[in-house]
Amino acid sequence: MANENATKLAVLIDADNAQPSIAEGLLAEVAKYGTAHVKRAYGDWTSNHLKGWKEQLLTQSIQPIQQFGYTSGKNATDSAMIIDAMDLLYSGRFDGFCIVSSDSDFTRLAARIRESGLTVYGFGERKTPDPFVAACDKFIYTEILVSKPDEEQPLKPRSAAQLKQDGGLINLLRNAIDAASDEDGWAGLGGVGSIVTKQRPNFDSRSYGYVKLSELIASIDLFEMERRSPGEGRPRVIYVRNRPPRREAG
Repeated sequence: MANENATKLAVLIDADNAQPSIAEGLLAEVAKYGTAHVKRAYGDWTSNHLKGWKEQLLTQSIQPIQQFGYTSGKNATDSAMIIDAMDLLYSGRFDGFCIVSSDSDFTRLAARIRESGLTVYGFGERKTPDPFVAACDKFIYTEILVSKPDEEQPLKPRSAAQLKQDGGLINLLRNAIDAASDEDGWAGLGGVGSIVTKQRPNFDSRSYGYVKLSELIASIDLFEMERRSPGEGRPRVIYVRNRPPRREAG
């Protein structure tokens, strides 16, 4: 039986600006955040440029929205996508939007949707301009959604030594744990992840080669972790704490 309270999402794809190879991984990722009630891809479907997308439209049940390129460039596609997004926003039927593009032209759209209290998930390549990334609640790089058949993970996990050298990562995690911690310094992993995403929308443990945030934190070996049971029959919850500095022997 379907969950009537599931988050309702609208997925809008700038096909001129996104690779068709991401389609399957994209929708699998979207499913983690809610149900895609609308799936639309925008572009000039009479052009051979979008030939690779046509098979994905059928396989993934994505509705193609035709937009002729009346002038050079892709501004017409962007405009059509933005107009549709606003129509869907005003319908009041959705809880969030997934905007798939590496184009900074959608920065204001993402900000406007968030101003209305809805969640915005951005999807784009690593070349995506920072303003668009920052305008989203969460931003997922599409490179990590495409894995080769002979690979279990898109990236090789970084070693503890490599992770410890990433000062930005360590500070981000330490500050998030401090912000979410109780009087004893322990913080629920869910709360830590939420704060990390708010501070850095494009943060993703998979970018470091780890599927889960808990695996990344454990690999760094600078934090204490423990699993607690909130009650009988309920799944255990992971808590983390900044490891106190080691005292030198006198």
